[in-house]
Amino acid sequence: MTETGLVERTASAYPYPLLIKHLLDRAVEDSPQQQIAYADHCLSYRQMRERVGRLAGVLASLGVEPGCTVGVMDWDTHRYLECFYAVPMMGAVLHMINVRLSADQILYTINHARDDVLLVNGEFLPILESIADKLTTVKKIILLNDASTRPTTKLTLVGEYEDLLQQASPEFAFPDFSEDTRATTFYTTGTTGLPKGVFFSHRQLVLHTLACQIALGQAAHCRLDADDVYMPITPMFHVHAWGMPYVATSLGLRQVYPGRYLPDRLLRLYAEEGVTFSHCVPTILQMLLMSPAAKTVDLSRWKIIIGGSALPQALAKAALERGIDVVTGYGMSETCPVLTISFLRKEMLSWDLDRQATQRSKTGRPIPLVQLRVVDADMNDLPHDGKSAGEVVVRAPWLTQGYLHDPENSERLWRGGWLHTGDIGVIDPDGYLRITDRLKDVIKSGGEWISSLELESLILKVPGVAEAAVIGVPDARWGERPMAFVVPTSPGAVTAEAVRAALQHAADEGHISKYAVPEQIRLVEEIPKTSVGKINKRALRGE
Repeated sequence: MTETGLVERTASAYPYPLLIKHLLDRAVEDSPQQQIAYADHCLSYRQMRERVGRLAGVLASLGVEPGCTVGVMDWDTHRYLECFYAVPMMGAVLHMINVRLSADQILYTINHARDDVLLVNGEFLPILESIADKLTTVKKIILLNDASTRPTTKLTLVGEYEDLLQQASPEFAFPDFSEDTRATTFYTTGTTGLPKGVFFSHRQLVLHTLACQIALGQAAHCRLDADDVYMPITPMFHVHAWGMPYVATSLGLRQVYPGRYLPDRLLRLYAEEGVTFSHCVPTILQMLLMSPAAKTVDLSRWKIIIGGSALPQALAKAALERGIDVVTGYGMSETCPVLTISFLRKEMLSWDLDRQATQRSKTGRPIPLVQLRVVDADMNDLPHDGKSAGEVVVRAPWLTQGYLHDPENSERLWRGGWLHTGDIGVIDPDGYLRITDRLKDVIKSGGEWISSLELESLILKVPGVAEAAVIGVPDARWGERPMAFVVPTSPGAVTAEAVRAALQHAADEGHISKYAVPEQIRLVEEIPKTSVGKINKRALRGE
């Protein structure tokens, strides 16, 4: 007896699971000669597909099979794009390792994700060498090399990426399997010292790709179409570069991968390669606009989505004045990530630049299939009046279903059946979301998370420190920077220089990121407390 209403499937019918391989196969069939460029490499989509098959063959020869995890430490390259497809298409899991984390955090994520094989850019070998004796699951390491000579290392490598691919066959039979198979994993850091692993299935990545295509294709401006040239300026280890490489590839776009993010190089690639579509954090946009090279480049064909942190209105206006079609996107690691984009309605495009900058700096409206609410503490919906602030909770078919090996925090994330973003926002009568605050005291600097609690813990270890509190303060360049308040055990017991030196030492030792060391350290007699004795960070921020 079958369940009432279910479709009866013919035995020979193909169920067509939503798998990443179908995104690539369609693109190769439609645009076989389209180009993907990185440094001196220029590949057609057909060549890229062959290399995906070769990479899968190499990994299979190293013992990678469905369920295994392959970690990647690389800049934004054609190799990374090949990993985006080859690894999950095998039924394995791609772990995009955040190379900006401290060495201790990188070690934790590799062990926690249970990586079997690592692909490592030669520039990151020193980091891997420093933690190699503590790796618990890694069996093989492949070198990714951009240098003219092979770097020396004490690590045992199975070979260099290009050499291995040349020896492999392009013919690899990528199987069908459940679309709910895990495809990717990466880690986000929050208020605790340990990063949290989020994961996404083939089905989720395909649906996120299709929803982004619809949203970008129907916009009145900043539209993405077949004639665009795509260049990511968001690291590929950061939420799949916001999922845009999947979008660009499935649409058959010409793609340009920049490697490391250096303003002059990005501007040169923009001009020489005819780039028209990118995405980045506000800090990168500001660096691009402030670069001397930008003065001689016409930026008027560039469409850029800004995310990672709030887009300042002044920066939005500066971009508009240079002709850049800039909009804000919103999401988080747990949401794959795109939830909203601040596209203007057609009539808004006639507004003056100040008014447009204000609207473009809002978080935006939900893209297709996203359910988004602003709620009070009892999960009651708040009015869409642009004033009533509450927590942003969401549902969409591509949200992570939990944190890897962390059921307690997973339940907390999904309490009540809605994913809790931890962000506070308001929705205006036109349906535009604006994020106004965050529930937790994590600091976001240049698109990277810094844990205030972790910094406080380190400061409290410094001799002569009685109390410590760290908050985020606005910064014109980085969005936010940490600021520390320190109470000495007695007058003169500790200096700000001693605290800074201790934090710098922790960064040098790989215990915290170098970006976490605060420039501002203030010695105070006391730190304000709440009625229950907790540090009152709202008071410290002057709220």
